[in-house]
Amino acid sequence: MHYTYIVECRDKSLYTGWTTNLERRIKAHNEGKGAKYTRNRAPVRLVYYEEYGTKQEALKREYAIKHLSRKDKLYLIRQGKMQQEKR
Repeated sequence: MHYTYIVECRDKSLYTGWTTNLERRIKAHNEGKGAKYTRNRAPVRLVYYEEYGTKQEALKREYAIKHLSRKDKLYLIRQGKMQQEKR
């Protein structure tokens, strides 16, 4: 499985990435071994993710999310939380 995810950093900024293992990737971000962007903004907190069957799909979605405005990303996060609550 491939994941596109959004984390909220300590400074409340949002970072979007992709991975095949969410738990390991979040741990790496928090240990300063993740993306350069998050190294000085840890700890990070996973706030949103989507699952995909291929790396290509996950990377395509990551690209699309990175081009959204902060407002649109926050909307996406809220919608994701609402869907989780319905389950």
